[in-house]
Amino acid sequence: MSGAVDASLVEVLLGSETTPDRTRPIMHKGRLEAFSDGVIAIIITIMMLELKAPHGADLAALTSLLPVRLSYVLSFVYLAIYWNNHHHMFQATDRVGGAVLWANLHLLFWLPLFPFVTDWMGENHFAAIPTALYGGVLLMASIAYWILQAAVITQHGSDSLLAMAIGRDLKGKLSPLFYAIAIASAFLHVAISQLLYIGLALIWLVPDRRIERTLAQAGTSDE
Repeated sequence: MSGAVDASLVEVLLGSETTPDRTRPIMHKGRLEAFSDGVIAIIITIMMLELKAPHGADLAALTSLLPVRLSYVLSFVYLAIYWNNHHHMFQATDRVGGAVLWANLHLLFWLPLFPFVTDWMGENHFAAIPTALYGGVLLMASIAYWILQAAVITQHGSDSLLAMAIGRDLKGKLSPLFYAIAIASAFLHVAISQLLYIGLALIWLVPDRRIERTLAQAGTSDE
C-alpha cells in the first residue's frame, strides 16, 4: 500500500499522470502555458518601463522620441502575435514531452531579447546595425517557434488536430526568408527593412482561425 501511495505522490509532485495502460506518462501542458504567459508578460512590462518621458514640455520634445515609440509598437505587435499563436497551438495540444519543453524554452530564450533590440533600434533612429540585429532576433524567434510547432506535431502525430490545422504552413516557412532579406536590406536602406518588418507583422496580425475551425469541427464530430 505504501508503494502505491508513494507512486501517486510522485505523480502529483511531477504534475503528471499515466495512461490507462500504465505504460506511457502524460505530462500536462498547464505549467508550460503558465510559465510562457508569465515570461511574455514580463517582457512587455520591461518594454513599457523603457518608455521614458520627454525632458521638454512641447511637441518637439515628444517628436524626438517618436522612433522609440514606433519601435515599441512594432515589438508589442510581434509579442502579441507570438502569444496568440502560442495560445492557439496549445489549445490543440493535450500533452507535452521533453522535446516540447526544451523547444518552448528555446523560444523563450529569444523573446526576452525584444526589449534590448527594440530600445537600441529606437534610440539610434533605426540605424543599420541595430535594425539588422532587430531582424536577427525576429528571425531566430520565428525559427524557434517553427521548431516548437514541429516538436508538438511530432509528439502528437501527423494526423493530429494541430497538424491538420497547420497544413503546409507556407506563411510560417516563408517568414524566416523575408526576415533574412530584411536583415540584408538594412545595410542598403533601412526603410526596406522596416517595411518588411511591418508587412510581416500585418500578415501575422490577420486572425488565423485554422486551429479554431479544426477544433470546432473535431468537437462537432465527437458529439
